[in-house]
Amino acid sequence: MFGLVMSEDRVSKQPRRRQIIDGLKVLPDLIKKVLGQNEKIRELAKELHHHKSIIVMGRGFNYATCLEGALKIKEVAYLHSEGILSGEIKHGPLALIDDKMPVIMIITKDNVYKKCINAFEQVSARSGRPVVICEEGDEEILSRVTRTVQMPHIVDCLQGILTVIPLQLLSFHIAVMGGHDVDCPRHLAKSVTVE
Repeated sequence: MFGLVMSEDRVSKQPRRRQIIDGLKVLPDLIKKVLGQNEKIRELAKELHHHKSIIVMGRGFNYATCLEGALKIKEVAYLHSEGILSGEIKHGPLALIDDKMPVIMIITKDNVYKKCINAFEQVSARSGRPVVICEEGDEEILSRVTRTVQMPHIVDCLQGILTVIPLQLLSFHIAVMGGHDVDCPRHLAKSVTVE
């Protein structure tokens, strides 16, 4: 919001500013649409809840989303989860990939799309069977994978608001299936003390 105010008097930023404002206006309806996929996400949780670890991958604006999603899986479901920058897959994480390692990838049509597709191909080449959070109608992804959660299109800087929802729902369902109290996660610090 602060950035929108600061760009108000910049003629060169007006089209981008308008995209973001328009995205914010439709965001509540798009969130409802994503929440409407709760049952599909519950089915994914049934597949994933018995695993010991999950890798969550993203890039660009969605890197922070994958970190947040991995954190929620750890905090609520007590399942080891790592958020990994898709571009760093060759620096260690690739050694973990096989048909038994659950991988969730966030791949949206933004400026790092092709690089995310490359990471997807790396995972698939090692018998990985990723669950992909992607945009509706993304035929390049939909033709290659069966387990997807499709997001409505929104301006790139607001994608994380939508793409984090499936990860939050997934962590919730995995926790419930594991018999954990999602309202009172264990060992969760209520505050941070700075010395």
